[in-house]
Amino acid sequence: MFVLVEMVDTVRIPPWQFERKLNDSIAEELNKKLANKSSSTGVPCLRQCPSAFKMGIPALWRGRCESQERLPGELGLGVTWRVHGHTQVVYNVGLCICLFDITKLEDAYVFPGDGASHTKVHFRYVVFHPFLDEILIGKIKGCSPEGVHVSLGFFDDILIPPESLQQPAKFDEAEQVWVWEYETEEGAHDLYMDIGEEVRFRVVDESFVDTSPTGPSSAEATSSSEELPKKAAPYTLMGSISEPGLGLLSWWTSS
Repeated sequence: MFVLVEMVDTVRIPPWQFERKLNDSIAEELNKKLANKSSSTGVPCLRQCPSAFKMGIPALWRGRCESQERLPGELGLGVTWRVHGHTQVVYNVGLCICLFDITKLEDAYVFPGDGASHTKVHFRYVVFHPFLDEILIGKIKGCSPEGVHVSLGFFDDILIPPESLQQPAKFDEAEQVWVWEYETEEGAHDLYMDIGEEVRFRVVDESFVDTSPTGPSSAEATSSSEELPKKAAPYTLMGSISEPGLGLLSWWTSS
């Protein structure tokens, strides 16, 4: 579920932070730029991450990312990161969680007209990027005709489409929930997928969307200003519960 990604970024440190240790200032700036800001402090670091991050992160390299400070918010090599709500998603890499460690500091430079130092930093970052067919447990955030929306607490863009639910399934318009019509010898029993219930699902697909701002097209320029385009999530997971043992945890509780 969590992997380490090697990144390279040029970090700007303002003059009033020169009295601090360089590593501390750089770690703070990197987390301000990249970290998932769902914590109360808004700038998590490794010590604020769950202990599983420290002990159970596989050393997998999803790719090498490079950044230049002169272009804030844009990574080199055709990769961009964008803010989505309180989360930071790196395109084709995953959701950034927190800084793991700094592996190398290159020489720092002070440019004319700018009293800040600019240091090229090599570091490793904890990134949420589950592999396909991985089993996760989340909570149902809501239901709609599109399927069941699941949240992990720090990541909400997970959808289980109707065809990937336990079958036969139906959508209850009155209750706005999906229902598994479980067949038994005594007849069908309706098992409701209520909001807040814990659900075990398999990751079957993922989708990255480049949400970089672009200029309006000619068609958009002529359209009404009242029609605002729906913002696409930069990173989405598709799940499935159409297997024995998957679905609400309460369904499979042993007696």
